[in-house]
Amino acid sequence: MDVVKSLYGRAASPAAERSNDNRPTREEAEAAVRTLIRWACDDPSREGLIDTPKRVVDAYEELFAGYRQRPEDHLSRTFAETAGYDDMVLVKDIDFHSHCEHHMVPFRGRAHVAYLPDRNVVGLSKLARVVDVFAKRLQTQETMTAQIGDAIQHHLAPRGVAVMVEAEHLCMCMRGVGKQGAVTVTTRFTGSFRDDAAERSRFLAMVGGR
Repeated sequence: MDVVKSLYGRAASPAAERSNDNRPTREEAEAAVRTLIRWACDDPSREGLIDTPKRVVDAYEELFAGYRQRPEDHLSRTFAETAGYDDMVLVKDIDFHSHCEHHMVPFRGRAHVAYLPDRNVVGLSKLARVVDVFAKRLQTQETMTAQIGDAIQHHLAPRGVAVMVEAEHLCMCMRGVGKQGAVTVTTRFTGSFRDDAAERSRFLAMVGGR
């Protein structure tokens, strides 16, 4: 997979990432919400719905903030003073919320992210922020997992990266097959985690034997 395509989406580029040239106006977005309310057979002018288009657009600004962020915003500053530490760095149980790109229905879960430093390390909170960069977009879980791993590998150049994502998809729970409690697990391994079965096993053991 092309790294830039993975990190910035199927049709986006770093330069286009923050461009507003093709973005509809707020008024157009609110009008679209009113259209959907009418399509659902309700009246957008009734008291309970009259402010809903504004609220939905406000919510979308937050829910899809990842389109206005780049992974390097959080991975560009590293630290070399680690007293020679070169073992696995793992941040597990990172809660996230995202939206399925097929139905625009939420999915939520936890990400476990590890890397083997080469020379430098990054602030621990930055790994969680990278998860949010990609979660706060229209996504598939498979793509999001690959993007998180590829971003860390590309910008930190560690000896290896391991990512596991566990999520429940409301498009499976509240529609379609209607299976409650089904959890999807995806992984991405690079470098030593990909090539060394012992390192993969150690990562899996540290995230809880999942």
